Amino acid sequence: MPEYMVIVVRSLFTFFFILLMARLMGKKQIAQLTFFDYITGITIGNMASAMAINASLQPIDAIIGVSIFVVLTILIARGAVGSMKFRKLVEGSPTILIRNGNILEKNLSKVNMSFDDLMMGLRNKNAFKLDDVETAVLETSGKITVMKKTENTPLTPKDIQLPVESEHTPSLVIVDGSVLTTRLRYLGYSEEWLHGEVMKQGASHFKDVYLAQIDSKGNVYVDLYDEGRKTEQVKQKPLLSAQLRKIQADMESFAIQTDNQAAKQMYYSQSRELQNLIDQINPYLKE
Repeated sequence: MPEYMVIVVRSLFTFFFILLMARLMGKKQIAQLTFFDYITGITIGNMASAMAINASLQPIDAIIGVSIFVVLTILIARGAVGSMKFRKLVEGSPTILIRNGNILEKNLSKVNMSFDDLMMGLRNKNAFKLDDVETAVLETSGKITVMKKTENTPLTPKDIQLPVESEHTPSLVIVDGSVLTTRLRYLGYSEEWLHGEVMKQGASHFKDVYLAQIDSKGNVYVDLYDEGRKTEQVKQKPLLSAQLRKIQADMESFAIQTDNQAAKQMYYSQSRELQNLIDQINPYLKE
């Protein structure tokens, strides 16, 4: 077999082997990696590259070496989870750099960090003034976390006892011109209502829409295809029809949500009356 084909085969094998090893090691955010994880990753990467292109290295030797590193890494990670002392031995412990607004010079020296390094870490956390910082900690990942003084912390609605409506994950309801009907119904909306919403934003049909997303408050974000964007006014008659159907859909949604039987019956009754009205005026609203 030609040498270049040998490298191709070894490279493909190495790629999928390292992919398998990575899956076994589990997920870990890059920002949370310790120095040990970093060095282990580099070592495994060097072994993998050697296995791919070093023809004098037997693949089985590289596989054994990588497997040992992966197994040891998994065992150490599991040991760190189960034992605080072992975790401290392997990963170290966080170091406080600023306490009660005062810089701890000895701790800076202990972790070989200069004042410039400290200031850069604080600026990364939007703390440009030392006077704003209550506590700063160097984590085992090498990142600096900052707690600002209470008077310098931005107010939240909870701080001023302002009631706010909870936000939930928004959902896509149109992808590439196709309505995700099942998801739309699960969210409690009808296609007629959605059609009215996309018309407000310049679309004539669902096929004009590349993506549409609904948030937890019922607001719709619509992104049209570039060639389908319109600058002219949306036609009012079809829009009125869509708005009426939206109101009807809202009534049916309210009926489903309420546990009050009288209110439920009222919503359904009004929905039927509105449907009769729509049927009567619909011929006049068509363009």
